[in-house]
Amino acid sequence: MKTHIAILRGINVGGKRKILMADLKLLFQDLGFADIETYIQSGNVVFKAPTSDKLEHLIKKAIQEKYGFEVPTIVRSLNEWEKSISTNPFLSSENEGIERMHLTFLKETPKQENIELAEAFERGNDQLSIVGKDVFLLLEGKYSQSKLSNQFFEKKLKVEATTRNWKTVKKLLEIASKN
Repeated sequence: MKTHIAILRGINVGGKRKILMADLKLLFQDLGFADIETYIQSGNVVFKAPTSDKLEHLIKKAIQEKYGFEVPTIVRSLNEWEKSISTNPFLSSENEGIERMHLTFLKETPKQENIELAEAFERGNDQLSIVGKDVFLLLEGKYSQSKLSNQFFEKKLKVEATTRNWKTVKKLLEIASKN
């Protein structure tokens, strides 16, 4: 069984689309996954699965059937997660605190013309770097104040997206590495 990390978008935000992490863990058990661990209430799940095939589809479908709403779901293997972390171009920047860094995970690699549209967008002092299925962000202020939101990337890149701050990205690696 291989270790994976699932990141769910838009649950437990403002009291809407509520899923308790204990219930989410049970749902993952019902899907046949093992060594399941959740992190904070925003839909981060580390788990082991016997296969890597169609995990996003299985999880998304199970949530839809149980809760009656759709949740964008992105799953990465531990190896993919490690590669994403090592690829961050902003880690080498001097004096860059992790509180300014975020990683937007994309469902699939966007088309080059869509990448060019996103990169050409006027974004002030916020920086971005698109590498494969990852968008690395180095923001001037808070994520909630940036124009570089999930909706922005979904519109410009035409793929599903969900974002985590760098602290969460690193914590999920820590959990997955123990798993």
